[in-house]
Amino acid sequence: MAGYKIDRITSDIRIAMADILRDIKDPRVSKMLSIIKVQVTNDLSYATFYVSAIEGKEMTDSSVKALKGAAGYIRRELGNKVKMRKVPEVRFVADDSIAFSAHLSSILNSFEGGENADEENS
Repeated sequence: MAGYKIDRITSDIRIAMADILRDIKDPRVSKMLSIIKVQVTNDLSYATFYVSAIEGKEMTDSSVKALKGAAGYIRRELGNKVKMRKVPEVRFVADDSIAFSAHLSSILNSFEGGENADEENS
């Protein structure tokens, strides 16, 4: 039963954080920032957000650095949006999975283009 409660709280925190990230006006934070994964500890003391920007690894790193600087503001806003007795401390981790998947997609598309060229030559 406890696992269900943590999953529900994690889902609520993820939705609230997506709303908070849309409202951040810091130019260092990418407007195309995505929350890849959220992990909340069982005692609700820490929430780790894995974020990635479509623009690439450098923009993701810049955004994470800016978000770490605004952690107090983000935690306060999270407490206002999600009614909890104890608001977890927020942590941000750069994740380059979006850029990696875009790279893999371009590689796969180049293979598909090569197969079509072979069929046209036959």
